[in-house]
Amino acid sequence: MQNPSVKEQARQLLDDLPDSTTWEDLMYRIYVRQSIEKGLHDSDIGETVDVEEVRKKFGLSA
Repeated sequence: MQNPSVKEQARQLLDDLPDSTTWEDLMYRIYVRQSIEKGLHDSDIGETVDVEEVRKKFGLSA
């Protein structure tokens, strides 16, 4: 099965939103979706940073 196109995904996103949705709501949903997809892609190609490394960088404890 082929992945849906961005256009098809955008239509589905719009269909899932309530009629009272604002432009800001729509833009936020698109931003969140794009961020999640980028994170999943980065994970798939191994472009991630270990949690311990991040904690060390920011001086955070476990």
